[in-house]
Amino acid sequence: MVVASALWATTYAHAQDKPVAFIGATIIPIDGEPITNATLLVHNGKIQAVGDHVAVPAGAEQIDARGRFIMPGLVDTHSHLGGGWGGDSSGPIQPACRIYDSINVLDAGLQKAQAGGLTTLNVMPGSGHLLSGQTIYIKLNDGRTIDDLAIRTEDGRIAGGMKMANGTNSQREAPFPGTRAKSAALVRQRFIDALAYREKLMKAESDDDKDPPDRDLALEALCEVLDGKRVVHFHTHRADDILTAIRLSQEFGFKVVLHHVSEAWKVPDEIRKAGVACSVIVIDSPGGKLEAKDLLMTTGAVLEKAGVPVAFHTDDPITDSRLFLRSAALAVRAGMSREKALAALTIEGAKMLELDQRIGTLTPGKDADFIVLDGDPLSVYTHVRRTYVEGKLVFDRDNPQDDLYAVGGYGAGEGHIPYGCCLNHGEHSR
Repeated sequence: MVVASALWATTYAHAQDKPVAFIGATIIPIDGEPITNATLLVHNGKIQAVGDHVAVPAGAEQIDARGRFIMPGLVDTHSHLGGGWGGDSSGPIQPACRIYDSINVLDAGLQKAQAGGLTTLNVMPGSGHLLSGQTIYIKLNDGRTIDDLAIRTEDGRIAGGMKMANGTNSQREAPFPGTRAKSAALVRQRFIDALAYREKLMKAESDDDKDPPDRDLALEALCEVLDGKRVVHFHTHRADDILTAIRLSQEFGFKVVLHHVSEAWKVPDEIRKAGVACSVIVIDSPGGKLEAKDLLMTTGAVLEKAGVPVAFHTDDPITDSRLFLRSAALAVRAGMSREKALAALTIEGAKMLELDQRIGTLTPGKDADFIVLDGDPLSVYTHVRRTYVEGKLVFDRDNPQDDLYAVGGYGAGEGHIPYGCCLNHGEHSR
């Protein structure tokens, strides 16, 4: 059933002032079975209630969502949107670099991601280094600065991880490594340096007569990794590289999420025994990287069967954020369960970013990050109609400018609509 246009035309300007109830939808909460003819109640940026017997408060705004599907906002564990760069060519290990200092949040790519239903991103430096810098976790609201989008931890720190990589990406002329063995040796030595630096800091804190070491931003960042304050997001493809990443994490005791894992299907039991999670990219036309030649669409299914937590990512611009739902659909086609594939778009990614207490499911008390679809999320015919971040509408497919971001065409890649751009270009796209 088509949603009443008069109801959807609401400006949603008072969403934070009074409760809003989305009524009659099929709701996919992720942490439970889908609920038909259900209501989602949100207020003050939080989910208040979900179910088929929700009491709608007097005075609440009511939106007819019959014929629609509602599910949590999508979580992308690995993105490069915003044009940010981390480390440069001066060396292979640069943990002091912060992608926080290098993101253009006004880049049109972020609006395209909203059009794909994404609400939370882990934005990373590139993978041309063994360690290219600190990542940042952001919400895709309509802020104008990086601080408007940045997620902060309970103690006020900017939330993010650390980007590492192995394999062929970082193999270059010195000072970069030329072999896999040298790559691991360089990383190992730098973590040994960080352990020594941390010990000096601890001794200085416990002994007033001891002077602390000179401040070292790179070693400080690695100490945050050693102390569990930063998850390592590890770009790795080949089976032997996957095992090297696991070996390093176990040697130094840092938390790790394995990214891409093209050959994870060759070593699923080893990954499970290590107790690490995998963020998988699903590409329907593999190519361009020799070490990814054995990538299979069955990877998600193989890892699920082995008991390994799986999330999906876009690696945007490698795959398009607007088509992120397709990752789950292709994985299901290749044997992954529907339940785990939808979780891989939402709660599993939230867990990998250590944000699962806030996002990833439509659970009362969590942030009101959700999307409204006009069909089943795994159908090729389905469109994201609306995207909400903390209860605020950030993408509306019935808005011509938003529709432009969703379907491409002239102006879709610009930070503003070019003069003379025809916004009614896409009537057929709806």
